[in-house]
Amino acid sequence: MARIAAAIATEPGQVVASHGRLLEVEDEAHRRRPCRLHGRSLRAVCGDRVRFGFASAGDAQATVYEVLPRQSLLERLNRRGEAEPVVANLTQLAVVVAPAPAPDWAVVDRYLAGAEWAGLAALLALNKCDRPDAQDSAVTQELSGYRSLGYPVLLISARGDPGPGSLEQACAGATSALVGQSGTGKSSLLNALVPEAQAVTREISAATESGRHTTTTAALHHLKHGGALVDAPGVRDFAPPLPAARAVAGGFRDIVRYASGCRFQDCLHRAEPDCAVRAAAERGELSARRYESYQRLLALAEQFAERNPRR
Repeated sequence: MARIAAAIATEPGQVVASHGRLLEVEDEAHRRRPCRLHGRSLRAVCGDRVRFGFASAGDAQATVYEVLPRQSLLERLNRRGEAEPVVANLTQLAVVVAPAPAPDWAVVDRYLAGAEWAGLAALLALNKCDRPDAQDSAVTQELSGYRSLGYPVLLISARGDPGPGSLEQACAGATSALVGQSGTGKSSLLNALVPEAQAVTREISAATESGRHTTTTAALHHLKHGGALVDAPGVRDFAPPLPAARAVAGGFRDIVRYASGCRFQDCLHRAEPDCAVRAAAERGELSARRYESYQRLLALAEQFAERNPRR
């Protein structure tokens, strides 16, 4: 990079859309520049902070020469079971649920655990809260449980009252991604919060793809009251990669709360003697459903480690 910088003037920017090796980079004056990555080894995703420049005066497309250190990285599992980066420098994950389709709370637990593992803030948003079935006792009970763990729970509606205003307020000053099961209304929420999102995406695609048809993997949209939303189709209903088995519990705030009382520091909260987590579950102080979610993810992490010992 030093030799390149000596010959080519570079400036800082942020990747606001990624299409494989073709990018859209926003400079410090908020101008968006179509860019390509320099060299085959360089990789960048939406949200990355980079240094870019024009190899020659008058070039229509700039080149990204350096990807700066990331503050956070959100990954997903690909079809080969490998972790691949999707969005960098997120600060918040907004998990969207709805009364229909019926929430899969184990999936919600995995999203929230993924946020904890990645060091991100997280919140839950009940979309379509104006529907009668949004008052279902099973839904309200689960949401109350998440509130007790310190997760903000918002009641919103993308197409009715009370609207998505509280979600927009919660995203102000943050860089957030909407995730959740298919059918919960994530696209409707994005369009309500960023009405120009589809037009911006088409404009970015036209500028970056040079007429070729490819799929935008992620795009960053600024919110009118501050903050940004990253629309990443590969993340909307993603499965966060699992950490080492002993780190799984760190994704569950309630389990961490009781784990300090376990006899063994390396307790997996399964069958070890004097396990404070298991005892809390047996007393009903720890949600049996959440405890089961943890056990499932622990088993998956162990299975993944057996299949991929080098990782």
